[in-house]
Parts: sequence; C-alpha cells; structure tokens
Amino acid sequence: MAEWSNWSGTATADVEIVEVCDVEHLQQICAQALASGRKVKPIGASHSFTAIGQPVDIQLRMDRISGLISADASTGRAWVRAGTRLKDAVVALHEAGLGLPNQGDYDRQTLSGATSTGTHGTGVGFTGFSGMVRGVELVLADGTLLRVCDCENSQLLPAVALTLGSLGVITAIEYQCEPRYLLTAQEGPASFRTVLAEVDERIAAHDHFEFFWFPDTDRVLTKTNSRHREESRRAPMPAWKDRLDNDLLSNKVFEAVNRFAGRVPRATSLINQVSARALSAKTYTDWSHIVYPTERDVVFRETEFSVPRADAVEVLQRLDEWHRAHPSATCFPVEVRFTGPDDVWLSTSYDRESAYIAVHQFRTRPHEEYFSAFWDILRDYEARPHWGKMHELGADDLRKVYPKFDDFVAVRDRLDPQRVFTNPYLDRVLGA
Repeated sequence: MAEWSNWSGTATADVEIVEVCDVEHLQQICAQALASGRKVKPIGASHSFTAIGQPVDIQLRMDRISGLISADASTGRAWVRAGTRLKDAVVALHEAGLGLPNQGDYDRQTLSGATSTGTHGTGVGFTGFSGMVRGVELVLADGTLLRVCDCENSQLLPAVALTLGSLGVITAIEYQCEPRYLLTAQEGPASFRTVLAEVDERIAAHDHFEFFWFPDTDRVLTKTNSRHREESRRAPMPAWKDRLDNDLLSNKVFEAVNRFAGRVPRATSLINQVSARALSAKTYTDWSHIVYPTERDVVFRETEFSVPRADAVEVLQRLDEWHRAHPSATCFPVEVRFTGPDDVWLSTSYDRESAYIAVHQFRTRPHEEYFSAFWDILRDYEARPHWGKMHELGADDLRKVYPKFDDFVAVRDRLDPQRVFTNPYLDRVLGA
C-alpha cells in the first residue's frame, strides 16, 4: 500500500499502485478486478482539485501507455496514447506538422485526464479538449477493448469523449487537429468596468480572449491570442523576460506574497492594488504550444463554473459586490474565459456558448466562505462545474443543467454495471 494525494492536497488515499505495462496487461487487471469485486482507478498528473481521481482499491499508473501513435496531415487526425503528457503530445504533433486547435494554460496533465475532466482554453470559435475528440479506445471492466470512432460504435462518441473516468480505462484518443500555427500574444492592463462593457466586442475581435480581474480593484489583465501561419513573423519572448515573468514574478514572488497575506489578511486589498498596477504590456509571437501554457507552481484551491455566455457580466458584477462587502478575501485574480458549443453530453459547453469563471485561494488560507459565496451567486444561473475543480453539486443538481445526463448514465449502466471504475466522487455526481 502507498499513500496518494492530488496536487492541491484536497484528496488522499492509501492504495495499491500498479504500473500498467501495456494494453494487454491493463485488460488482465480490469478483468481480475471485476472478478474479485475490487475498484480500479487510473491516475494521470493528479491535478484535479476534486476527488475525481481518488482510488478506492487499485490505482493504475499509465505512464507507459504514452506517445504519438499516428498523425495524418491530410485529415488533421491524430491518435495519441492516453497516458501521454500534454506537454509532450503537443511537441510530437508539432513535429508532425499539426497542432491542437486550442489549449488551456496548463500542460502537465495526461491527455486522458485533461479530456475526461472537461479541460478547456478560451475562444468562442473553439471547444474544449472533449470537443476535439474523434475517437476513443478504452478497456471495459470485463477486459474488453472497445473502439469508438467514425466507423465503429460512433453512437457512443458523445459519451466517451468525456467520461469522468466512469466508463472504462482510456488507452488512446483520436483528436481533430489542424496544421501547426503561431499565436501573437498581447497582454496588458485594462479597467474591469470597461472590459465588462466591451466584452462582446473584445470576444468577436480576437481568436482567443480572456481576462484576469484583481478583486478589490477595477483592474484586469487582458490576454488575446491571434492565429497565423507565417513562420517569418515568429518573435519569441526573450528568455530573460520569460524567466522574470513566469518563474520569479508569477511563482516565487507570488508564493511569498500569498504567504504574507495569509499571516496579515488585512494587507490583501493593498497587495491586489499593487499587483494590478505592476503588470506591464507585452507582445510576442511563437508556436501555439509554447504560447498557451504558463508555469503554475504555487499550490492553491480552485472552483470554476461555466455559465451561458450572456450571463457572464451579471455574475461578475454580483461577485464584485460580494468582494466590496468582504475585502481582502484573496490575492488570486478571477479568471474569465469563453468557448463555443459542442455536442459532448457531459461537456460544460454542451449546446451553448459558455463563459468560464474561476476563483482561487492560496492553499493555507480558508476558502470555504469565498467559494460558498460564489456558488450561492451561481444558483440563479444554469451553471455547470468544471469536473476537476471544487464544487458541492450532486447528481440531482447536475441532471437539471445537463440535458443528456440520463443518456450518459444509461451508457454507464451498460458499460460498467458493476461500478468497477467508481469512487465516492463519481457516486455523488453520477449516482451510485
């Protein structure tokens, strides 16, 4: 037995760990678990803030199930093994002349983990990871290898493209990619009220738009990425500035600031004022897989929900009102992103354009009051939680905001009737 904890320390377990050698080995493990009544749970980077990856009996390490399987430049389709880290997958795709249509700002997850929890980037012309999925291979509880793609079991794709890890153990995923491309990134300060008033225009004007609002201030950092393929325009950020911004300011200094605020909470508002004004504008151009991610070494807690895009401004205005009544709640900015609709049943952007609003708290500061206040605001909207980030909703709540919830549960009943792949989190959000 070994002790396991997720990255943020919100979930732990004592568990048997098994290193999976190959797909055949995985099939044997699952079949034996079914026969013995044990539960199986694969794990990737353990970066989810929820207990979605918490093992009950057996934890599977999938590091050997990694690497690019195939890439077809003519169709843009690429099969990648499920245990591949995102940071490695995008490099392999780039070398094959392809790029993912979109990414988030973190690239240390496994592909199966990022896809199965609904990870996303920003840009209303694009979807999250699950919306890019065109095929999946997974091992079922009885050891069967199930293949879902255009020409085989295609009716299951809206379910298996985002499984929460509840249907089987994913071994490979096919993504719809595009020819590799560059991004011109522009970052700069702006007024919170101005951005809210202009948000639709800003979304329409850029391929990718997001902003970071500093509570207790009227200041935001806006980030826009514009796509193109003229390699001659590549102008990377200087290495010294990248180290300064990402390593020193965003991590080491930010860690120290949060530790100080934890000891002296009343200093938080002043810190936010200083942080918001310390940001400087910058522009650079590089390959997409270099621009999208940022370094995230400071450990924190996070909750994130999607709401219909049209409701985003009202939600943020109400959150601003709460912060005015409760200053010094956090040193972390509120992150706001946008994506287009997809047809994946448990996707947070199923059948709608969505705005994603994420709030954070440093690991040593209490998060309960802040997060609960945020959740109370969201009760008035059709809010859907990011599956890998903290929330308190159960199956009855989620059924109301996911039109295909019961269709997914029916697939789960068919593929894993004995609940070999369940854990307490899945029992809560999907029902036992």
